[in-house]
Amino acid sequence: MIRCMIVDDEPLAQQVLEKHISQTEGLVLTAKCFYAAEAFAVLHQQPIDLLFLDIKMPLVNGTQFIQSLKNPPAFIFTTAYSEFALLSYELQAVDYLLKPITYERFRKGIARFLHQQPSPAPEPEKNYLYLKVNGSLLKVYHADILFAQSMKDYIKVVTTTGTHITHLTMKSLLLLLPEDGFKRAHRSYVVNTRHINMISKDSVTIGKNVIPVGEHYKMNLKIL
Repeated sequence: MIRCMIVDDEPLAQQVLEKHISQTEGLVLTAKCFYAAEAFAVLHQQPIDLLFLDIKMPLVNGTQFIQSLKNPPAFIFTTAYSEFALLSYELQAVDYLLKPITYERFRKGIARFLHQQPSPAPEPEKNYLYLKVNGSLLKVYHADILFAQSMKDYIKVVTTTGTHITHLTMKSLLLLLPEDGFKRAHRSYVVNTRHINMISKDSVTIGKNVIPVGEHYKMNLKIL
């Protein structure tokens, strides 16, 4: 959610921007101010992501205000005067909207703001899952899982260190496991292909465990 603030001494201009913000998904108006001094106080009380800032205001104008801030939020100038466009570029404004501001032009300004935002870093892929065993959550690393067997409403998960029974469906287990490395071998079995020692026409061997391969799952394991 993008937290917005309007700083403009014209009530009608505030109303127009407020309407545009309310019509735009992902934006929320958290503060409205008529003067720069009010806006300064708000910025020290709550986080603001995007500031809609008028230029010609009493006492302190918009350009003076933004230059007085050590770490200003992203801002869009909203003004009736075109002569400040070059200055807005020098101040690194996201956009420069001339009044009266249409919704179409407003959306272009928001699009420009979104384009300038850094892409979030991808979350590292988890290499483990948690199984509920005997009322407690047990952390099991994917690499340690040999295979899993469905037993009605339960799943038997066999690992390099032991066997665990958990109340889970095969479908739910597959959603917790990465597709790379874990393959359905049978309606009742999922195997970790990295631990397969031998593959035959109708079964795979993992350690001392011989696991059947269903006819419909042979392609998963590239058994022709």
